[in-house]
This record gives sequence, structure tokens and C-alpha cells, in this order.
Amino acid sequence: MTKPDILQMGPYPDWDHAPLEQSFHMHRYFEAADKAAFLTDVGPKIRGVATRGELGANASIIAACPNLEVISVYGVGFDAVDLAACRERGIRVTNTPDVLTNDVADLGVAMMLVQSRGMIGAETWVKDGSWAAKGLYPLKRRVWGRRAGVLGLGRIGFEVAKRLAGFDMEIAYSDVSAKNFAKDWEFIADPVALAQRSDFLFVTLAASAVTRHIVGAKVIEALGPEGMLINISRASNIDEEALLEALENGKLGSAALDVFEGEPNLNPRFLTLPNVLLQPHHASGTLETRQAMGKLVRDNLTAHFAGEALLTPVL
Repeated sequence: MTKPDILQMGPYPDWDHAPLEQSFHMHRYFEAADKAAFLTDVGPKIRGVATRGELGANASIIAACPNLEVISVYGVGFDAVDLAACRERGIRVTNTPDVLTNDVADLGVAMMLVQSRGMIGAETWVKDGSWAAKGLYPLKRRVWGRRAGVLGLGRIGFEVAKRLAGFDMEIAYSDVSAKNFAKDWEFIADPVALAQRSDFLFVTLAASAVTRHIVGAKVIEALGPEGMLINISRASNIDEEALLEALENGKLGSAALDVFEGEPNLNPRFLTLPNVLLQPHHASGTLETRQAMGKLVRDNLTAHFAGEALLTPVL
């Protein structure tokens, strides 16, 4: 049986390459020096696309593959896939939810703890001799018992809130509607009002055209000079210019960020700020989760070409 031709948008860990090559004829777009010529050559053969959440598949990629049937995304986010083009042509789309949910929630809570307690600076305080020379590290802020807001109570937001409950925090959330599985937490529809009553605001909602810059100047200023913004969703959900201005002028206390516009080439203004914790988009970055994500990408492709139901369909 002829192996289906798959366009691979970016690299995967080594443990994913061998099984992908075994089951499919992989065409590595990311290695092509002349990508336009590469697409012209292989595009008509392509029946599937294997991509990552931040890479997606735009309209030009989809148009270059007239026989494309399915796009399998390594990641929960699919906002970089042109869903309108996929709907128009009946192209199926899958992602990898659930398998990464708990690790992402873990990192979000860890970022809150690290930033609130100043743990990065505290380690430096020990290592550079400041503890011995200057004495005790400057006091920071507690986490337990304070007010947390969760913007987007989907899979990841729910797991974040469950963890925050363990710190006896007062939890509220915003979503399109109140959730019957969250009766112990306060529903606040307006993100500005949610930010205003929160000490910590977690951004955990899926990215779309509707949510672009949902965390703008009004939300950020409502969170205030004592508040902390934690983003483990997508960079597009936050107005980075408004965020940077607020961090620089003290209108926002601090931020902990795992995602950025244009990453890995983030705005250099972030690099000089003392009140921001920066992480390299690795919320799902554990061996266990990345292996499960790769398997789900392959399993969705295998199911499609076997004529079986997709495991985690988006479209």
C-alpha cells in the first residue's frame, strides 16, 4: 500500500520522526531552502499536513495542496490554521487537547508562585553572595488566600482553578456563560470586572478573531499596580503594547508569560523589565506530554487514512 504524502511544517522530537516516516511519506517543508519551489513540486501529492500549533497552515499552504484532506496539529491551539479555507474545501482538522491540559495548568500555577515569591531573584541573591553580604532577601507577596481570576474556563482554565483552590484562593472566572461544573466559583462575565476583583489573572482561553487582544488596556489597568497577569494561552489574546506600557509605567504590578507575539523573537522591551517572568513557550514541555501529543498527531492521521473516526476533531 502506498504511504500517504504528508507535509511536515516544523520539526518534532526524535521519537516522533521514526514512526511518522514508517507510516507516511513525509515532506519536510521546514528544511526546504526555496519553500515556494518545494510546494510547487510536492503540493499536488500532499494529502495531509502535520503541523504545530504556532505554525498552523495558512491559506497559501492549503491552496498549494489541492488534494489535501486533513491537517493534524501538534498542540491544542489551532488559530494558525485557516479554518475558513478548510471548511470551504472540506478539509478535516485535528489538535491534541486533554493530553497537555494538566502540564499547562501546572506551569501556570508554578509561574504565579515563582513570580509572586521572587524565586528567580532569590536564587541569584544566594549565588552572587548577596545573602552573605547584604542579609535577607527583600520581602515578596503571598499567594494563599488571595483572589484569582481565570479568563476562559475550558479544560486548562478548569484545571488551573482546581489547583488554585488548594491555596484557599477566592476564585472567579469569565467565559461565554456560567458553567454548571464551577458552582463553587464566582462567574463574572466582563473581563474588566474580573480583572478588577483579582490579584492574579490567568489567561487560559482559546485564541480566535473574537478573543484577539481581549486583554487590552482596560483589563490590564483594572488588574492594577498590585496585580499579576499570567498567560498560558496564546499571545494574540493580549495586547502586548498595552501590556508593555503598563509594566513599564507601573500601572500593572507584574506578569508571567509563556507566549509572545513573534516568538522566539519577542519584543526586546520585555528583556529589560524587572517585573516580568519570561518562559520559552514550554507549558506542555514534559517528556510524557510531548510523547502523548506526538502519538495523537499520528493516530489522527492514521485514523483518517483508514477511513475511521478522528480521535480529536476540530473540523
